Amino acid sequence: MKSLILIVITSALINNVVLNQFLGICSFLGVSKQIKASASLGVAVIFVITIASAVASLLYDYILAPLGMDFMKTIVFILVIAALVQIVEMFLKKTSPAIYKALGIFLPLITTNCAVLGVALTNVQNGYNFIQSVLCGFGTAVGYTIAIVLLASIRSRIHEEDIPAPLRGAPIVLISAALMSIAFMGFSSLNF
Repeated sequence: MKSLILIVITSALINNVVLNQFLGICSFLGVSKQIKASASLGVAVIFVITIASAVASLLYDYILAPLGMDFMKTIVFILVIAALVQIVEMFLKKTSPAIYKALGIFLPLITTNCAVLGVALTNVQNGYNFIQSVLCGFGTAVGYTIAIVLLASIRSRIHEEDIPAPLRGAPIVLISAALMSIAFMGFSSLNF
């Protein structure tokens, strides 16, 4: 049980997909202008990564690996992720048009978000079983959500500050993200 909890904590904080592995930067920087949109995208990413990790683990363990088709894992994982994103997109369009509109192009971009594919491939590379894969996917998605909501919170406060002209816009956002990354590196010294 302890090792499973460590997988979640490690993937969320220590090996944060955005701030440590630098995957998923596009949506991290693009959607983090509003806290509500960031949190909504985070929930969608939690759903997609967790389910994609489960399905990818099952497909790899019971179909691809036994048939010696390891070379197909990237293509198969992308198809699984695309299908899941379509389901999330249809659900949000039907139930919450405002959130669907706020996420805009970044919702379908979850399909090509390298963080989602990176988790599925990392799970295979680490030799995780089904439960470990699901927990790693969930922890990674929670870490992504924490990072994007924190950046959105910082960005909402930056607009209230007197920032020198050369640093306004993207430069201050990148500096903020870099400082967040440095802060998250502090979690790597935790001893479990």
